[in-house]
Amino acid sequence: MHSCLFLQRDEDGSSVKGALSFDPTPDAQVLYKAMKGLGTDEQAIIDVLTKRRSAQRQQIARSFKEQFGQDLIASLKSELSGKFERLIIALMYPPFKYDSKELHDALKGLGTSEGVIIEILASRTKVQIKEIIKAYKEVFDEYQKLASKSLEDSIQSETHGSLEDAMLAIVKCTKNIHSYFAERLYHALKGAGTCDGTLIRIIVSRSEIDLNLVKAEFLKIAGKSLSTMILVSSSFVVMNH
Repeated sequence: MHSCLFLQRDEDGSSVKGALSFDPTPDAQVLYKAMKGLGTDEQAIIDVLTKRRSAQRQQIARSFKEQFGQDLIASLKSELSGKFERLIIALMYPPFKYDSKELHDALKGLGTSEGVIIEILASRTKVQIKEIIKAYKEVFDEYQKLASKSLEDSIQSETHGSLEDAMLAIVKCTKNIHSYFAERLYHALKGAGTCDGTLIRIIVSRSEIDLNLVKAEFLKIAGKSLSTMILVSSSFVVMNH
């Protein structure tokens, strides 16, 4: 199977090392020749794209466009099909753009691929998720104009219950962790009854990290200080001044 091409083991855990001395020009020429005329030389495409890192593949795509005036991804799509096409096209996306595309595809249409959403949001680093969210907003600009949905809106409309809460928390923490905790504190304090457990846990856990920043975000959300709302909502005494 074509997907087994990446199962070669290396000491540092990566399966694609990329070329140390790299020039995209000949690679672009090999790909053009592989797709020119009748038939497609799939092995030539494999030999080039599976042995280059993502950044190098982007350089190849730019060189392909400069030399032949054609979009490499469009050319690959026109020549390939099935699972092999899907694999090769996936390779041509920068990692964060590929993740954002997979999130988008998982959240649209009938049925939501919750496993895909959980896998991506739970396993990527904070920096990676920020890049994914940024790409989601930019790569799918036209989609958003039509659907008027951000990543959070898509999650809310396509998932429910604990899964929805978990995914929204990941996205919110990544975008602005201080705002996330401020929002949690606000909901713990507003309405009938105070959720003392949430209040205690957040204030204690963030007191030596970033509580002042959380308090600043709380003021934006609530229109009043955290201290004031705590005094109004309960007789709860904390190290909050």
